[in-house]
Amino acid sequence: MMAALAVFLLYEASVIDSRSVGSAGLADAGLPVQPGARMVFEATAYCKGHTTKSGVPVRAGIAAADPKVLPLGSVIQLGGVPDAYKGIYTVLDTGPKIQGRILDIYIWSCHEALAFGRRRVEVTILRMGWNQQATAGQARQ
Repeated sequence: MMAALAVFLLYEASVIDSRSVGSAGLADAGLPVQPGARMVFEATAYCKGHTTKSGVPVRAGIAAADPKVLPLGSVIQLGGVPDAYKGIYTVLDTGPKIQGRILDIYIWSCHEALAFGRRRVEVTILRMGWNQQATAGQARQ
C-alpha cells in the first residue's frame, strides 16, 4: 500500500526546472497570443483516444491546447523538436491537464509518445481558432 502511494505521489509531483526561471524564452508569458507570434511552450505527446474535443478522429498533425490560450481550430508551426515532429499542427483537442502554454501533440505510437517526453518547443502561431458558427454543418442564413 505504501509503495503504491509513493509511486502515485512521485508520478503526480511537479518539479520546477531551474533552467526555465528567468529564461528569455518565457519572458513573453504575459503577452497576448496572436497570429505571427513566436513563443515557447512546453510540449508532451499522447497516443490514446479516438475522438478529439472538436469531434474529429485523432490522427497525426493534431495538437491539444488550453482553449484560453489557443482556441480550437488554431494552426501552429512546431519547431525545436526532432525533424519527425516539426511541422504544422491544428489544435483540435483539449485536456484537463493542459493549462497555459502547454501543448499535447498526437503521436500514433505510444512508445514514441513516451520517448517524446516533456520538452520546450518553439511555436509560431499561424491562425487563431476558427469561426465555429461558419463551419460545415452550421447553416449560415
